[in-house]
Amino acid sequence: MDERPCRDPVAPCHRGARLERLILDTTVLVTAERRRARLDPAIADEDDVAIAAVTAAELLVGVALANARQRKGRAAFVEDVLRTLSVEDYTLMTARAHANLLAATRVSGTPRGAHDMIIAATAVATGRAVVTADAGGFSDLPGLDVRVV
Repeated sequence: MDERPCRDPVAPCHRGARLERLILDTTVLVTAERRRARLDPAIADEDDVAIAAVTAAELLVGVALANARQRKGRAAFVEDVLRTLSVEDYTLMTARAHANLLAATRVSGTPRGAHDMIIAATAVATGRAVVTADAGGFSDLPGLDVRVV
């Protein structure tokens, strides 16, 4: 493959060059829903994008807890996400990655959110990079590739 140096200081050079395996953190989806924004800047058409099963649960809780005025629009957004993206299960490989990440955070003394740890473990187990708006929730976790948007 012919890789030329990037001359555009704004556009990422690697976009379109190869498939990216990504897992979206809940913060990215909640932000998109609230701002009625598209995810195009964070992901390319050819990327393999998924969410963790716990992210699906968090989105569905958001629908259940929405007030009457927001519920219909939020439900439509969540159902569109669930129809469009693959949902990665919590498997034995995920449990192993989760255990390693939990041990690392206990040793480092840096507490993390329980759901963030499951999303991180799912990403590690499936070879995906986490796309998040919450850099602190995923920083310095061993074996985890993080993309902050």
